[in-house]
Amino acid sequence: MRIAVTGSTGHIGSALVRSLLADGHQVVRLVRRRSRTGPQPDGSLGVGWNPQRLEIDAPALEGLDAVVHLAGAGVGDRRWTESYKQEIRDSRVLGTETLAGALAGLKQPPKVLLSASAVGFYGQTGDRVIDETAPAGDDFLARVCVEWESAARPAADAGIRVVHPRTGMVLDRHGGAGARLLPLFRLGLGGRLASGEQYWSVISLADEVAAMRFLIEQEGISGPVNLAGPVPATNRELTEALGRALHRPTVFAVPRFALDIALGEMAVEVAGSHRVLPRRLLETGFRFEHGDLDAIVRAAL
Repeated sequence: MRIAVTGSTGHIGSALVRSLLADGHQVVRLVRRRSRTGPQPDGSLGVGWNPQRLEIDAPALEGLDAVVHLAGAGVGDRRWTESYKQEIRDSRVLGTETLAGALAGLKQPPKVLLSASAVGFYGQTGDRVIDETAPAGDDFLARVCVEWESAARPAADAGIRVVHPRTGMVLDRHGGAGARLLPLFRLGLGGRLASGEQYWSVISLADEVAAMRFLIEQEGISGPVNLAGPVPATNRELTEALGRALHRPTVFAVPRFALDIALGEMAVEVAGSHRVLPRRLLETGFRFEHGDLDAIVRAAL
C-alpha cells in the first residue's frame, strides 16, 4: 500500500514507518522542513505541509491507500502555560483541518484516515471502567480531543473511512513517559506518583503499531477505537511491575502537592485516572502481543 504519515519522526510515528517500510509498503512522510522533501534515505518520500498556515502539497497525496495522522505538540514536553496550551490545541486542530480538507478535495482520495486522538477524551474517570461508548470529559485535554476529532469531519463527509485511535500511555524506553520514568527506576529512584491509585491505560509500542496497522486493514471499523492494553493498571501496580523487572526498590513517592508545584495544571493528568478498555479492538479480533502489565513492562525494557 501507499500510506502517508504525519508526525513520522515522533516516538510512535517513527516506529510505524519502520514497520511499514519493513513490510514493503510505500511511505509518504508529511514534513515541515523543505530540506526533508523528496526521496529519503530509508526509501520513503517527503511531502511538504505547514499545518499552522493551513498549507499542504495536496497533489502529492493523490492515489494514497491510507493516511495516518499523528502530528501534534507533545502534551508532556513543557509546562502548560496558556501559550503552550494554545499550541497543544492548535497543532492538533489546525493540522487535522488542513489534512482532512485536502484529502476531501482529492480526485483519488484514500480509503481510510487514521486521525489520532487520546484517552484524555474521557476526562478524569476515577475507577470507573470506560469504553468507546463513554461521553467526553470537560477538562482541558478532553476539550482538545473533542475538537481534534471533529476537525476530521470533512474527510468523513467526503466518504473517507475515518478512525480515531484514542491512545493511552505508550510505554517504551525510547520515548514518551517511559523515557522519563525508566532511568529513575534503573537508579532505584522510582516510586508511585500522588496516591498511586489512579489508573493509567498502558500499551506497548509494538501493540500500538500493530493496532494501527490492524485499523488500516479492517474496512468495517470507523469512529473511535481505544488503543490501550486489555488490563488497565494503577500507577502503584505499574511502579511495582517496573521494580520487579529491574530488581530495584520502589520506596520513593511523589506527593500530589509536589506534582502541583512542579507541573502546574498538567499535574491533573499525571495524578488523574483513566481506566479505559479497548473494547472495539477486542471485539473485532485484534490480539495483543503484550496483554498484561508485566509483559508490557518487559517489552518496554
